[in-house]
Amino acid sequence: MRTIPLITVSLLALAVLAAAGCNRQPTPTTGGEAKAPPAAATEAPRLDEHSYAEPDKVKTKDIALELNVDFDKKELSGSATYTLDWLDPKWGKLVLDTRDISIDKVVGERADGNWRDLTYVLAPTPDKILGTKLTIAAPERNKRIRITYHTSPNASGLQWLTPEMTEGKKTPFMFSQSQQIHARSWVPLQDTTMVRFTYTAHVTSPKDVMVLMSADNDPKAVRDGDYSFTMPQAIPSYLLAIAAGDLVFKPTGPRSGVWAEPAMAPKAANEFSDTEKMMETAEKLYGPYRWGRYDILVLPPSFPYGGMENPRLTFATPTAITGDKSLVSLIAHELSHSWSGNLVTFARARDAWLNEGFTTYVEMRIVEDLYGKERADMEKIVARNELKKEFTDANRDLQPLAVKEGVLKDPDDNLTGTVYTKGAWFAEFLENRFGREAFDAFLRGYFDHFAFQSITTEQFADYAKANLLDKYPGKVTQAEFDAWLHEPGIPATAPQVTSARFDAVDAVRKAYLDAGTLPTAATTSKWTTYEYVHFIEGLPEVMKPEQLAQIDGVFHFTGTPNGEIAQRWYPLAVRSGYTQANPAIAEFLTRIGRRKLIMPTYSALVKTPQGLQMAEQVFAKAKPGYHPITSGSVAQVIADAKSGKTQ
Repeated sequence: MRTIPLITVSLLALAVLAAAGCNRQPTPTTGGEAKAPPAAATEAPRLDEHSYAEPDKVKTKDIALELNVDFDKKELSGSATYTLDWLDPKWGKLVLDTRDISIDKVVGERADGNWRDLTYVLAPTPDKILGTKLTIAAPERNKRIRITYHTSPNASGLQWLTPEMTEGKKTPFMFSQSQQIHARSWVPLQDTTMVRFTYTAHVTSPKDVMVLMSADNDPKAVRDGDYSFTMPQAIPSYLLAIAAGDLVFKPTGPRSGVWAEPAMAPKAANEFSDTEKMMETAEKLYGPYRWGRYDILVLPPSFPYGGMENPRLTFATPTAITGDKSLVSLIAHELSHSWSGNLVTFARARDAWLNEGFTTYVEMRIVEDLYGKERADMEKIVARNELKKEFTDANRDLQPLAVKEGVLKDPDDNLTGTVYTKGAWFAEFLENRFGREAFDAFLRGYFDHFAFQSITTEQFADYAKANLLDKYPGKVTQAEFDAWLHEPGIPATAPQVTSARFDAVDAVRKAYLDAGTLPTAATTSKWTTYEYVHFIEGLPEVMKPEQLAQIDGVFHFTGTPNGEIAQRWYPLAVRSGYTQANPAIAEFLTRIGRRKLIMPTYSALVKTPQGLQMAEQVFAKAKPGYHPITSGSVAQVIADAKSGKTQ
């Protein structure tokens, strides 16, 4: 990585860069050397604690990408051209976020249309979480600046799969995962949700590879290794996405469809055939879908998340494809982000509940409309039971919806129970108190009012006070409202949900635990994923191996293709010493890279010497197929166990 470009530096540029320096940055000299600035230099407080960018001084309006996909080198290379809005007429530098990116050249467009080299400095020591600060001297406040660069094979936001790691086994695969702050590993940019930009891209690749982006993908695009994209709506950096592989398209509606590997595409299109109905339901409730098409890209099993709401092209895990549509609420969730998150975006990572909480609420409204209230209620109960297990005295600081500044060290460390479940529960509380009709109108007005903006929890609270609390006095007190935002745990005012179908599951489980009576096939023939999940979650933390063998004889949980069941059954098997499940556990952990599904089993394994040994062996085999985000999580759990940190 070059720290200083070998160019002649103007005295003005030097002065600007030196004045902008902090004790993390060297000051450039005309000879290419780097000298540290005075020790007294300090860094100004950041607007976003997880970004070096200075969006109050200068903002990116548009990015034009020219990229080449190189599978042999496992890198993207090319350039990014930024159209800038200089908000401070006296400012003369552009600060960008990077991580493991090599900068080859930086140039700025002058008023006469000519481009000239600009001086830049990369901080000498990368921050473990934030990456490397890039400061560009721009005393002329260039309207456009271009960076030529290439990524690292270890970029945290990209995964490169060999053909053997794909379903087709013939073509390599690459995909991005930019959320939360991983876009900076494949594009130098203002990697903060406070900045929204449009973008265009020209991408070249091997001719047998189809390239897609979070933009205007053409279902009829010719696979020729040369692709162009436009994203006309302004988006935050975490929604910047790219994928390349052996991909074909199957329609699911007039404005929706599925991209997947050829063998997966028909199954995915069948599983997600209700997509158009989901769009119509959401539009009926919260206004028009504003992104053109809504397509779904089914990624290989190594994708670290369930889904990623990249606009126009949701990235989805194949683990949601079960053949019975029992897990399609994942698609309802990612689609709901088209209103909550993509349209109205959280301004800081600690405001993440504004994205995920309202999205989860809208998801449940879609599920209720299409599949019935009973199913929606079961899904709510499963999520709320998980929240109760996740919330502990050790993480109380992360339980308020409005997390305080400085608490969230790594933006990937938000509690799922807080930002998803508690956020949705809060929305349901407001719906119950104000009535569904009034709350729907409020939420639709909220999406319209803040459309294409990034907002804070404080802005939401002010808007809710004016348009709910004050508009309908006597329904919710300010103290009740504030308790949800600022207090840990779940307020006593939270509405409760029951399920008759779960009551029946409880009876089956109790019969076994009390008398050893196992259900007949007829009893469980109509159970769904959520009933099986509820059955397992109600079992004791540790059981006798022979008990698990008996349960397995009826339910056949070991070897299940359903990840939601596996992620609950296998930790129980590990804790209980049910070693008959070990081969299936190893196969599951090797085949699947979705963090939510595999981390509970790894966490259970590392608690015993024998389990830790198995975890290390499985991880060594599975790691080449894991996304860097997943690999980091597993490596940390194993390292903590070996150092004695795991309880």
